[in-house]
Amino acid sequence: MATNKLKKCIAEGKKGGERHQGIKFVKMHKNEHKDYLAKALHNFEAMTSFHDLGYSDWSASAAFYALYHGLLAIIAQNGYESRNQSCTFALIEDFINNGKLKHITSKELKEIFDKDVTSDIEHSSKILDIRERMQYSTKTSLAEEEFQALKKRTKELLDKIRLDLENL
Repeated sequence: MATNKLKKCIAEGKKGGERHQGIKFVKMHKNEHKDYLAKALHNFEAMTSFHDLGYSDWSASAAFYALYHGLLAIIAQNGYESRNQSCTFALIEDFINNGKLKHITSKELKEIFDKDVTSDIEHSSKILDIRERMQYSTKTSLAEEEFQALKKRTKELLDKIRLDLENL
């Protein structure tokens, strides 16, 4: 059963037009999900490149987008297009709740993005919150320990997303 958020996202997608609007069922070219996965892997590799160049603040954005593009690969493989991050997460959560995905869990999805985190974002370990903290603050680097933990967890989650893609 679709949540109210997902129903709203689908309705917005049917209207079309604006950027960042909703989810729609579309005819994708047969390898589009592979293109999204390639982008996810590209972003994962960028994490280390940014770190090695002394721009580990950008590693946080690369980590988030590696996972986000992996999720876009899943929805593309199922014939959907999303133009809104929260709609993407709502659709993936629906897939998890309906047993369509077997490897990534709702709890793990909330490690990437949790709409319920509204206070103390500065100390949140959610990957989107780390990205936003680094993007919108004046900090120019992640502590080495924080970078290594972020990289390890991003790889673990990306591996689960890839397993779910293989089993769809």
